[in-house]
Amino acid sequence: MYFTYVLRSDVDGMRYIGYSTNVERRLVEHNSGETLSLRHRRPLRLIHQESFPTALEAKRRERFLKSGQGREYLSKIGK
Repeated sequence: MYFTYVLRSDVDGMRYIGYSTNVERRLVEHNSGETLSLRHRRPLRLIHQESFPTALEAKRRERFLKSGQGREYLSKIGK
């Protein structure tokens, strides 16, 4: 199973969108500073996730959520 996830920074309120087979592990990696691009935005918390049977579907959803329509969708659902 693959997951598309949305994290929010407690520092600046910005969202980070990604996909993985293990969201909990990725959240720990992000919050421990292993992801250099997010190191200064820690702590991060999981605010949304969706599951998909294939990596291709999860990646497509990630791409959508990063688009203007996807950002609008996340705002509409309060994320």
